[in-house]
Amino acid sequence: MEDIYQWCRDGNSLQVRVWLDEIKNDMNAGDDHGFSPLHWAAKEGHLFIVQMLLNKGAMVNATNMGNDTALHLASAHGHLECVQLILKNQAEVNAQNEHGNTPLHYACFWGYQSIAELLVSNGALISLCNKYDEIPLDNCKDNFAADLKQLASSLRQNVDSRIQFKKQSSNLTKNRSKDATLSRHSGIPIEELDLEEKLAVTISGETWVGNWQNNKIVAKFLNLGENPSNDIIKRATRSFLDEYPKLRIFSHPNIDKDLTAKINMADTKFSFQDKNKFYHPAWMSPEQLSKKPCEINQKASDMWSFGILLWEIVTRQVPFAEYSPTEIGMKIALEELRLSIPHSISIHLIRLIRICMNEDAGKRPTFEQIIPILEKISRA
Repeated sequence: MEDIYQWCRDGNSLQVRVWLDEIKNDMNAGDDHGFSPLHWAAKEGHLFIVQMLLNKGAMVNATNMGNDTALHLASAHGHLECVQLILKNQAEVNAQNEHGNTPLHYACFWGYQSIAELLVSNGALISLCNKYDEIPLDNCKDNFAADLKQLASSLRQNVDSRIQFKKQSSNLTKNRSKDATLSRHSGIPIEELDLEEKLAVTISGETWVGNWQNNKIVAKFLNLGENPSNDIIKRATRSFLDEYPKLRIFSHPNIDKDLTAKINMADTKFSFQDKNKFYHPAWMSPEQLSKKPCEINQKASDMWSFGILLWEIVTRQVPFAEYSPTEIGMKIALEELRLSIPHSISIHLIRLIRICMNEDAGKRPTFEQIIPILEKISRA
């Protein structure tokens, strides 16, 4: 892991590209001070490397040990183009580090007016205090401060009152760059894990929270069935060791925030688990439940599933809730069990659901074909 940080500091884009193409490498791992590759590239102003990392899914709001984000570092070192790119990737413009300083504090302190104006135009607050009760304007020269205050006022910011610093201890480490030691160890003995609490039990296995070497962890115990044989365990181990490094090429948060202020952790499942089992047949097309995979038009089958989702949205019901999954699968495949579309909904939605769930898979539309229909419905 050590070389990637040096390559990002030096601007060695070729070596960084080669490193990123290796699926076992974790681009969000931090060095001894929590600096991720994105931190170093932003600090040194290597725009192309910053772009490569963000395109590959680097965490734009990851923080180092001082709770600086890449936007803090790019702003503090005057790299305007890096700041522009990072902002385009949904960076938190008012993120505060351990001193309470925002990127705007640093842009003002070092006199980077173009960066400061860009930050304010993207929502940076000029009245936000750090822990020393200083706002960004306190570190500006007279003309600079006046221009920035005028810009903020034109954007309807309240420029006459200060927003006091609030210590957000629960949020300070939520985006911390991952400890690189976790990425270097792929064969940790289970005896070294200090498991504290079982979070959930699902079809795919059990999820526990605990600690390892002073790092907070979540551990997943895979469900391989009741009393699996040694042969099954060995095959699953081989498949797991082959598959899990590939997951690092994706940037997929497993934490979902819904509108009820409730946090949900999404379940995960590996491709080698229960290959021939269907747990949610209500959303599957009839041909998926009655034909071999090689005989199915997968895109057409996905369109049927999309039709089920549309039905859920308009009815606010669970499809075939009165039956068990086994009954649903058997009745759809053998007894032509189908959803009833209520007549009380829009005629346009009725037609769309019907064409998405056409019994003839060859007559179902593609997603490209229904996008204009969805756009018209949204404007109606």
